[in-house]
Amino acid sequence: MSTPAAGPSVLSAVVTGAARGIGRAVAEKLVQRGYAVVVTDVDGAGAEQAAAEIGAVAGLAQDVRSEASHATVAAEAARHGRLAVWVNNAGVGHDGALADLPSDQVDRLVDVNLKGALWGTRAALAGFGPAGGDVVNIASLSGLGPVPGLSTYAATKAAVVSLTMSVQAETPDEVRVHALCPDGVDTEMVATMRDDGLAKALVRSGGRLLSVDEVAAEAVGLVGGHRVVRTLPAWRGGVMRGSSLLPSLAQQGIAVFAKQGRAALRRN
Repeated sequence: MSTPAAGPSVLSAVVTGAARGIGRAVAEKLVQRGYAVVVTDVDGAGAEQAAAEIGAVAGLAQDVRSEASHATVAAEAARHGRLAVWVNNAGVGHDGALADLPSDQVDRLVDVNLKGALWGTRAALAGFGPAGGDVVNIASLSGLGPVPGLSTYAATKAAVVSLTMSVQAETPDEVRVHALCPDGVDTEMVATMRDDGLAKALVRSGGRLLSVDEVAAEAVGLVGGHRVVRTLPAWRGGVMRGSSLLPSLAQQGIAVFAKQGRAALRRN
């Protein structure tokens, strides 16, 4: 689904993985801000439906593992206005210890979560032009410290944070690159984690899950600003950053947080 091209004064935006959840909420908020938004998702029908429902200009099927797909998406966005925002939201989550995770799930985590962000960021940089723009990478608090049971997922998100900081340092002032690192979010990804797994207990140790609207508001709020890495909530970000500085002590704290998370799961 695609609407006719617009004039050069219109600003366009791309949101990947936006058929539902965080991506859809981000896309909707960008539409409300006046952007001509291109919604993409591996679920092409879902992308088209979301685009129609929120007023986006296009809904496209996209597998973010494909570098070529990002060029196609960027070209579609350019048809509707000057590309000014690119949100790398598409991601997958498989919980489990590295030793137990099937190899195909390891490949999928790396290819979607990391390479998808790499290809998307590169396409955005090529498409922005002299006026620049904003890249927003949806990372995770798990990328800032140890989260046993999510080791491979966390590694991909840590790489996304590193990518964000490094590319920001490589680009001119007109280009702003951001990483949003939210705590656990009330999405299908968290819901499908193993109930008896350590990862789910740690994700729930913050007391409550964030809503997709909370995360989307923070993601869109980064646009136009110079904050490179934003954690949500800030206090959990502080805990995770501290644990990365003192990993030996963090091992002791993991048991405490897991106990809190299991208690939260029992209450719900």
